[in-house]
Amino acid sequence: MKMLIITVIGLSGMLGAIATATAETHLEKATFAGGCFWCMEHPFDEIPGVVSVTAGYTGGQKRNPTYEEVSAGGTGHAESVQIVYDPAKVTYEKLLDVFWHNIDPTAKDRQFCDSGHQYRSAIFYHNEQQHQLALQSKALLEKTKTFKEPIVTEIVQATEFYPAEDYHQHYYKKNPIRYKFYRTSCGRDRRLKELWGSAAGH
Repeated sequence: MKMLIITVIGLSGMLGAIATATAETHLEKATFAGGCFWCMEHPFDEIPGVVSVTAGYTGGQKRNPTYEEVSAGGTGHAESVQIVYDPAKVTYEKLLDVFWHNIDPTAKDRQFCDSGHQYRSAIFYHNEQQHQLALQSKALLEKTKTFKEPIVTEIVQATEFYPAEDYHQHYYKKNPIRYKFYRTSCGRDRRLKELWGSAAGH
């Protein structure tokens, strides 16, 4: 009987630990396109509750596209970032807010100095809750924005996401000088400040 009680207690503790671990590791994905993916990793990397940020390609037709293929246009993909996050620590609404303030939502098929459908801005929702929250955030932005141009950012269902080549991952950390020069020469920070003022991303 004593052995049985110990076994039951041990099993109960194990199941409790598994349940706790499962609860702690309930992660979700968010996918956004905002032009050059080098510039979209940094803002999300700094948010508590974000587990990882991966640069890649989504929204296109070709399987396993390369950077050269996507940047040349024609595959239908957008340079994007996919974020894995803990919803217990950061909300999807927060991620949406960071997204909006790091893009020019008035630019169609381009972002800053990068032109083409592959550089469009888009929210790729993974479920209906994300879809509704994205629509709500866009509607709120339309009501409160200080700029006159219409918002043309797409809100579409997420499809297959393909991670970009290793040298693109966290480029801002690997090549800080080149990254800073690119942001400046592309006019990204200047335009973000024009749109969002002190709330502009970085």
